[in-house]
Amino acid sequence: METRVLGSTGLKVPILSFGASSLGQEFRPVSLDEALRSVRVALEWGLNLIDTSPFYGRGMSEVLLGIALRDVPRDSYLLSSKLGRYDLQHFDFSARRVAESVDVSLHRLGTDHLDICLCHDIEFVNMQQIVDETLPALRKAQQQGKVRFIGLSGYPMKVFQFVLERAPVDVILSYNQYTLQNTRLAELVPYLKAKHAGIMNAGPFSARLLTNAPLPKWLKEPEAVKNAARQAAEHCARRGVDIAQLALQFSVANPDIATTVAGSANPDNIRKWAAWIQEPLDATLLEEVQRIFEPVKNLGHIEGLPQNN
Repeated sequence: METRVLGSTGLKVPILSFGASSLGQEFRPVSLDEALRSVRVALEWGLNLIDTSPFYGRGMSEVLLGIALRDVPRDSYLLSSKLGRYDLQHFDFSARRVAESVDVSLHRLGTDHLDICLCHDIEFVNMQQIVDETLPALRKAQQQGKVRFIGLSGYPMKVFQFVLERAPVDVILSYNQYTLQNTRLAELVPYLKAKHAGIMNAGPFSARLLTNAPLPKWLKEPEAVKNAARQAAEHCARRGVDIAQLALQFSVANPDIATTVAGSANPDNIRKWAAWIQEPLDATLLEEVQRIFEPVKNLGHIEGLPQNN
């Protein structure tokens, strides 16, 4: 697996990382065997940066991940978890909860440190609290050796600029914002590089939008975007290509984005993804698909508080 350096952290991360949200049954029921095998297969194929959160499965993802990693040498993988979001409408970015959350995550994961800890979905709260209270508490955990690097995750691009203008962070994780249809993250790359923030991109399939799977009912993208995605998928199929392959290849190809996070509790999917990114990207097909998406390029939805968008 090809690796890139994550900003100024010095961490060498795989261009494709394993997202463990699916271990928390966020999308479908998952058996214990599936969960454990998915983690093992991810590590076997070089996806040795694993991203999770106490929000995923309301703790289940971290617990199952801890079990799966129990006999794996700690220096053979990197762990990224989060804090601040604990349920759909439950957010707590207080300093007290930061300290508690880090300790709980370490216990669930069976480790004495996180390589990365991110403030999770900060667009749902007053971001000044992130600057004044959350990040200082995370820096304290860093000084205690519990966390190596700290950062932010979110959907609107505005949140990263708001915080980075006021406080340094090591890493940002953006989701669904560097895909075949939406490349808003690319516009922020020069700014993030100037701030020495490592860039992680999650959601190359944009919540199944860029796959042949049925779209989930909760998908928030505009109907015009969904229609364009179906057209693009059908066009790829006529060319004998799964649109998910093109989507993944496109996301990992950007050298300014250190890693792309994709998750599945199906080991076969992980093997397939690892094989796909070893194959050359079809530049002609990419151009054709981007033309289909041109009328809806960068269209998205509102996430979190209106003032954070």
